[in-house]
Amino acid sequence: MKVAIQGIKGSFHHIVAEKYFGKNIDLIECLSFSEMPDLLHNKKAEVIVMAIENSIAGAILPNYALIDENQLTICGEYYLKIHHNLMGLEGQDIESIKEVYSHPMALLQCHKFFKAYPHIKLIEDKDTASVAKRIQENKLKGIGAIASSLAAETYGLKIIEPEIQTMKDNFTRFFILTNSNNKSSVSSNKASIKFTASHKTGSLAEVLTILAKHQLNLSKIQSMPVIETPWKYAFFADFVFNSYADYYNALNEVKDKVETLQILGEYTNGKQL
Repeated sequence: MKVAIQGIKGSFHHIVAEKYFGKNIDLIECLSFSEMPDLLHNKKAEVIVMAIENSIAGAILPNYALIDENQLTICGEYYLKIHHNLMGLEGQDIESIKEVYSHPMALLQCHKFFKAYPHIKLIEDKDTASVAKRIQENKLKGIGAIASSLAAETYGLKIIEPEIQTMKDNFTRFFILTNSNNKSSVSSNKASIKFTASHKTGSLAEVLTILAKHQLNLSKIQSMPVIETPWKYAFFADFVFNSYADYYNALNEVKDKVETLQILGEYTNGKQL
């Protein structure tokens, strides 16, 4: 299977791809999320793995926009417990590191650790694992990376300080996305939708009441501005259900209460292990 990821071998996306699909995959590396949908549309990839939110840093709003604009289908999700490690060349220690490069989300998730080391400058980069690779290839002394233990192993770096994330229970949720138009699956127990509520007072509360009435457990709701209409918002919602019939009946009732309703995907609820 051709699986596109953000980042390179050793990245957290790489870890998720192998945990979800197994190691026998054809990995397609991307240094930005924005280039990934075209790989699906051009049939260069069969699926893509995309981070969507983190338990510390919150939602990755641009990725919601990418899913929406490119009409991607959510066919699965995976929760990965994130272990951030500070790494560098062999022989380096924390005092010899002057600059640390990593993805902005990784830096945000580790900011408290570096308060004790004011001599270290934090610099944003495109990917966690690509920094690790660059340090090894160019033998960069005084430079550190924040990345996974797989990145340290893959690129032969020393882990200077393990587990430097601010919260030890730090999870990132990833979507598994396809270009398929088939969004319905009666074997599913979770769904993601996008809807635009009407302007009348209490319209959002009315939708949430309908979901609750049909025993749908709302697990996430995220607002996004409708670009074409100032001060108007669309809502992305995820919910878990025990009965597909309850879910089906709820959506039939909701669609009469909202201006627009779109199913983004139906899939199996991922577990935080």
